[in-house]
Amino acid sequence: MAKSDILYLDAPGGKNTDKVLNAVAARLKEGDIKHVVVASDSGKTGLKAISRLKGSGALVVVVTEHCGFDKEGECAMTKETERKIIGAGGKIVCATHALSGVERSISRKIGGASRVESIAEALRALFGQGMKVAVEITIMAADNGAIPCGDVEVIAVGGTGWGADTACVVRPAHSNGFFNFRVREIIAIPRKR
Repeated sequence: MAKSDILYLDAPGGKNTDKVLNAVAARLKEGDIKHVVVASDSGKTGLKAISRLKGSGALVVVVTEHCGFDKEGECAMTKETERKIIGAGGKIVCATHALSGVERSISRKIGGASRVESIAEALRALFGQGMKVAVEITIMAADNGAIPCGDVEVIAVGGTGWGADTACVVRPAHSNGFFNFRVREIIAIPRKR
């Protein structure tokens, strides 16, 4: 797959997961990328990515939402799934969403929208939920030290609802250096949002 090839999907959603992971595997064959960051709340997409990308030489970092996101005190990923991911050679990052976090709590309580939520909404509107997720999980992984930052590129894989529908090559940044973040290539993206 040449760097200029983009997989355009008809619609967003998890039904695209296999196609997206195949496109990521093809891009990894160029040999210049050593980290893949994958959004996966329950860990299913993360396990699928680790299996599909095995032998590529890339470390798969599975990023899940913070415990209590859906229900206070509960985590979306089970300890058993965590063990499977680590046992298969992946890393796990469980963290607060970089593009909402405490800001969302304030918006829900007193109204309005924060600047951070505005960035998230702009990414959703311009490029779709999957791209917003891909950017966000990369920041979360960088802030947790799971991927390198600086003059390096990683592949970020996000989705809409569940599974994967977006993949891109990015220059990661920490949350406090957000404007150093760059999307360098789009590997796969839905045409409709």
